[in-house]
Amino acid sequence: MLVSRRNFVFGSLAVTALAAKKPAAERPNVVLMLVDNLPGWMLACYGNKEVRSPNIQRLSETGTRFLNHYAAASVPELNRASLLTGRTPMQIGDAGTPGAADITLDALLSGAGYATHVTAVAAEAEKFLDAQAAGKSFALTVNFGDLKPPYNTVPARYLEMYAQERFENYAADPVAPNARAGKEMLLDRIANLRRVAATITAIDSQIGVLVDKVTQKQLLDNTLILLASTCGALYGRHGLWDAGLASDPINMYDEVVRSPLIWSWPHRLPPQGVVIEMTSAYDLVPSICDLMSLPVPARNLCGRSYIPVAQQKKLPKKQPWRKAICAHTQNTDMAREEDYKVVLRDGGKGPNELYDLTKDPVEKVNLYDTPEYLDVRTRLTATITRWKQTYSS
Repeated sequence: MLVSRRNFVFGSLAVTALAAKKPAAERPNVVLMLVDNLPGWMLACYGNKEVRSPNIQRLSETGTRFLNHYAAASVPELNRASLLTGRTPMQIGDAGTPGAADITLDALLSGAGYATHVTAVAAEAEKFLDAQAAGKSFALTVNFGDLKPPYNTVPARYLEMYAQERFENYAADPVAPNARAGKEMLLDRIANLRRVAATITAIDSQIGVLVDKVTQKQLLDNTLILLASTCGALYGRHGLWDAGLASDPINMYDEVVRSPLIWSWPHRLPPQGVVIEMTSAYDLVPSICDLMSLPVPARNLCGRSYIPVAQQKKLPKKQPWRKAICAHTQNTDMAREEDYKVVLRDGGKGPNELYDLTKDPVEKVNLYDTPEYLDVRTRLTATITRWKQTYSS
């Protein structure tokens, strides 16, 4: 269920200020770490009590955690492209490959004078950081793709950490009749959950090494560290294993589309900061541009900078923060408000879904054809229609 202002307990410091806009000489370095198939519900900083992720926890404690951040697509490749370009999944296309005219975050920062590097190898990322020195801005993007079955590359020492873990807080559903990708993992869920947990802890260790490297180089104070997931995964919830393609038809469950996002920038972001407004993957590029006083690419982007929201600034009455976010994967569309979610397939031909998330936060009861929810269905269907009409090209 979405965390709202009315039900959020301020047990940590609210975000009161982010870095002011900086001239080019004072823009921060950027380390962006993207993890495929990492759901927030598997991280300690989002409430998990069984999976160890101390380095991600440390980033959360030293920076700003987004509680209601959503993927724009329920598959990692497509949402990664949306994160890095600000473009919608419809604009990018099902292949998940940005077009020649699209401007990626890497290209954007390179054009602003940054030394940039993109890698999927942690050792290569370390080598790049070793070559950096104060006075020259850099941007490093690290893609972690380890969270994919059968999880057989994780070192034994991490598996040993979970050898006796029973995952007592894990609620397993019966295998769904429409299970598709990853359904073989459901045959021995506890054993495979141990592998997933071990892989997350291994990734967390690599993240810790990279953050420590930035610290050792005395670059931490002027480095913005971002951790994001390209999408979540179900790992047995709803009787499914993978992400959007875990089922036929494609799903948009919150365990998949509600994705972790953490910003950490010492002395610029207050420790234990929290953003509770609804934000999306397509907001990242506009937010980076806003933070660094860079022009937003003229590519019909639908996202909006969440920097003012994170600063707790009062927004203009004519420009309030959004009430809904949208997502799209192949023939499936989603609109989500604080209390409701609608999922449409094949332009509304179905099968379709509607969930009352206040009464049913785990999305078990489909109310799409329930008459009393007709107004909700009509409103969110119109939201999807407007979004697709405006941001498909």
